[in-house]
Amino acid sequence: MFLPLFFNQQRTKEDFHPRRHLHNRPTPSARMPLHDDLLLNGYYTTRLWIGTPPQRFALIVDTGSTVTYVPCSTCEQCGKHQDPKFQPDLSSTYQPVKCNIDCSCDNEREQCIYERQYAEMSSSSGVLGEDIVSFGNQSELEPQRAVFGCENMETGDLYSQHADGIMGLGRGDLSIVDQLVDKSVISDSFSLCYGGMDVGGGAMVLGGIATPDDMVFTHSDTARSPYYNIDLKEIHVAGKMLPLNPKVFDGKHGTVLDSGTTYAYLPEQAFGAFKEAIFKELNSLKRIQGPDPNYNDLCFSGAGSDTSQLSNAFPSVEMVFGNGQKILLSPENYLFRHSKVRGSYCLGIFQNGKDPTTLLGGIVVRNTLVTYDREHEKIGFWKTNCSQLWERLHLSPAPPPLPSGTDKDNSTLDISPALAPSESPPAPAPKSSGEAKIGLITFFMLLNVTYPELKPHMSELALFMAKELDVNSSQVRLMNFTSGENDTLIKWAIFPEEPADYISNATAMDIVSRLSENRVHLPDSFGSYKFFGWNMGPTPPQRTWWRQHYMAVIIAFVITMVIGLLASGAWYIWRRDKSLVSYKPVDSVVAEQELQPLQN
Repeated sequence: MFLPLFFNQQRTKEDFHPRRHLHNRPTPSARMPLHDDLLLNGYYTTRLWIGTPPQRFALIVDTGSTVTYVPCSTCEQCGKHQDPKFQPDLSSTYQPVKCNIDCSCDNEREQCIYERQYAEMSSSSGVLGEDIVSFGNQSELEPQRAVFGCENMETGDLYSQHADGIMGLGRGDLSIVDQLVDKSVISDSFSLCYGGMDVGGGAMVLGGIATPDDMVFTHSDTARSPYYNIDLKEIHVAGKMLPLNPKVFDGKHGTVLDSGTTYAYLPEQAFGAFKEAIFKELNSLKRIQGPDPNYNDLCFSGAGSDTSQLSNAFPSVEMVFGNGQKILLSPENYLFRHSKVRGSYCLGIFQNGKDPTTLLGGIVVRNTLVTYDREHEKIGFWKTNCSQLWERLHLSPAPPPLPSGTDKDNSTLDISPALAPSESPPAPAPKSSGEAKIGLITFFMLLNVTYPELKPHMSELALFMAKELDVNSSQVRLMNFTSGENDTLIKWAIFPEEPADYISNATAMDIVSRLSENRVHLPDSFGSYKFFGWNMGPTPPQRTWWRQHYMAVIIAFVITMVIGLLASGAWYIWRRDKSLVSYKPVDSVVAEQELQPLQN
């Protein structure tokens, strides 16, 4: 669970530099994919490249933080994370930020430093540097120079987390958003879209987008708090308003949106009313113990494993804003899946201790496009399938400028040297019947689970893959795998169904469309994953009689050998018994033998 920064009560609206608005001037945006690590690690990450040549990092997207930072090669107290530490010496464009009156300085008064402490008592500190930052191959925005933190020490959850660091999207001079806006390269806005319970991933946009007509907006008062807040007035459960004074959502820092927090936290009075209202609607479900005995989670069984049917068991929830507009929350926006009992779910909304602040984390905005329109001081919500955001916004894929300084010999793009590319080209459409026959479909699967942890569940994974692709389990075969420190790359193949030699065009297109449209949903126990590199292979070699019947031949040979060995053993025993006669008749003729001593 990742919690926000300690709130700073001294900053006001006047502390922030006024934004330079871009008066109807079209500006590009940085469109970036999000990776769903919510279930395993409690956050969403994106990929950012820093330096020349670019060095890649997996960063938690956090609207509650203002600094973007990564572990530095000089750090002696940094944990083991997903990617190697940033090496300033290897970047030809890196420059340290020299000590000045606008920053805190190190003991030698040579370089600017930063220090951040988080509510769960983790911390990060280091020096500030400036370098080229690149946003990936979906971005229209060219690489830009930006200031970031180069960590020299991290503690707590920051030390042990899988992600490399944090991408700060909050308000403040060091925020990556503020820096890009000050350069007048993007409009003063950004958007996040977190994937749902079954479909991971999502998208992020730094800069403006054409908002949908039915997007619901609420005012965000920058003078109220340095964090992104909304004007929440009411919560409805199953269509009934909770009996609460609207002021309950305006305590301390108000209602804050924090993408770096996993769950949601309500003030004591609001949580009690919410829990009671939920309980009244769950007569058909059984209360069970949570996955972790150290926490008193509110969990329920009997809802079934199909998350698309959760609304049949759990009530809907609505958040009503001060302008009268409301947003509907489906069960996936306030539940998380029980990790030990199949078909069971737990409440992902908790009491915020004695703190009167209402804190809404990533779970509340699953499958919701959230636009932070900072220029107009409002935040918008639009329910959608975040894994298909570009299609739903009717946006074509962005042109792919490569990260700054990329060359063929030295780069760290989002492509592992030994692995396939992270984004797949469209699979070639099969030709009409009579022109081509599809004998094999291959594709890659990247999971953020190491192979030793995955190995005992490979057969189970293959069964789930067969079910999701609507083929027989015998058709799904593991071709090979590459195991990294933090993830596993698997190459799968789909073979024709016995005794056919080919896969029909209709079946092949259905399989490829399920992969390309993210319609393959696996249990949460397999972590986050993505599919790419699918390909329809050529016709396999004609199967010979031996290939079709080799198992039967081997079994017959083994049986024959066993019978032969048993018969030989029986014959040997019979011959030995015939030759071992203890007594002879008195008058029989026997060969002369050596005398034996008498036995008394």
